[in-house]
Amino acid sequence: MFFVDTIEVSGLGNRSYLAGGERTAVAVDPPRDVDQVIAAAVRRGVRISHVVETHVHNDYVTGGLELARLTGAAYLVPAGARVSFERTPVRDGDVTALDDGLTLRALATPGHTPHHTSYVLEENGTAVAVFTGGSLLIGTVGRPDLVEPRLTERLARAQHASARRLAADLPDETVVLPTHGFGSFCSSAQAEGSDTTIGKEKVANEALTRDVDTFVADLLAGLDDIPAYYTHMGPANAAGPAPVDLTPPAVADAEEIAARLAAGEWVVDLRNRVAFATGHVAGSFNFEAEGQLATYLAWLIPWGKPVTLLAESPGQLAAAQRELVRVGIDRPAAAATGGPADWVREGEAPAAFRRATFAGLAERPRDGVAVLDVRRASERADGYIEGSVHIPIHTLHRRLGEVPDGEVWVHCAGGMRAAIAASLLDAVGRDVVAVDDSFDGAEKAGLVVRTA
Repeated sequence: MFFVDTIEVSGLGNRSYLAGGERTAVAVDPPRDVDQVIAAAVRRGVRISHVVETHVHNDYVTGGLELARLTGAAYLVPAGARVSFERTPVRDGDVTALDDGLTLRALATPGHTPHHTSYVLEENGTAVAVFTGGSLLIGTVGRPDLVEPRLTERLARAQHASARRLAADLPDETVVLPTHGFGSFCSSAQAEGSDTTIGKEKVANEALTRDVDTFVADLLAGLDDIPAYYTHMGPANAAGPAPVDLTPPAVADAEEIAARLAAGEWVVDLRNRVAFATGHVAGSFNFEAEGQLATYLAWLIPWGKPVTLLAESPGQLAAAQRELVRVGIDRPAAAATGGPADWVREGEAPAAFRRATFAGLAERPRDGVAVLDVRRASERADGYIEGSVHIPIHTLHRRLGEVPDGEVWVHCAGGMRAAIAASLLDAVGRDVVAVDDSFDGAEKAGLVVRTA
């Protein structure tokens, strides 16, 4: 008998896996905080004998090298990947024995990267599951544009061929286990559902239902913005990431928080957006710990800039540290827990701004009011509020001067990104209102919604 345990990395929209038999197991595309993978192996009572990478990742820092070091496991990396550390190079067709009757067969599936490799889990010679990394996802495929712009079309065509190779080589009942596709920006589209098989993908996946030219044209037309921090992930993974340190950061008092703000450093408040709007340290930014913290903070912050974290509890702080090391933000410069009363200097009051709904915006006279849409261009193309200004959230910190004068009502699709944007505007002294509402209700609230 075999098992496959899924390790959710929900903040990044990814999954890692632990699969094996009675005694030994393989870890697939592990996150950087490897303790949870080790804990999964302990629960199963198995030894991690192998760690495998489907590709050199562009969206997170891998824990593969460290996990292999800690467990003594063989570290399997596609032979075509250029890396600076010792590993076991894997080539198309290589078979690795895992446990009694359980093997892992490498299948070259270029497209997401030139060297991308999938791994077929076979029990007594029969394929039971395939770890597809960034190749065949649920209803879609991984992006082909993260390596080099000149290679994008070629890799898109390779994605089509790789998906079809998987579909042709594997039985319909083979379970498909991708790394990306659960909110990750490595996916070319967002998947629906949480599980699939080769048979299901033959019916639903556009790579398997469309001819190559149509598929490639649609894939390239639908590609969205690439998070800025991705440019740092590949090199970090190729060089071999350092072990992580998740011990608590140095504690900052109110004076130090003020000094760090004065020095131009980032002070990030992890509390929920309602609490932040009600009261916060003037100049701090709001990235909710419960949202896509790692993705959006790493996307916006100038790379390498010191960051101080403000959390409502030690648990929230520890969880945030874990999220951030996954994208290479290794050690906060300092941190504090509690609330605004603990973080502002004596004699100073917390800052605040208003929150509202789309109904409130519809009722507000528009004289002297700017409506700022911080969604991505692909979202705006499906509908936007007439007269609104469009500055995607990931560019706003560089384009604050483009926001019209007057009162600013900022919105996104649901409220999280609007809260980030509102905090950026509030920090520079703008009169801002955060629209904490679903964009689906904008037209129903009486606002005129246009389509591009």
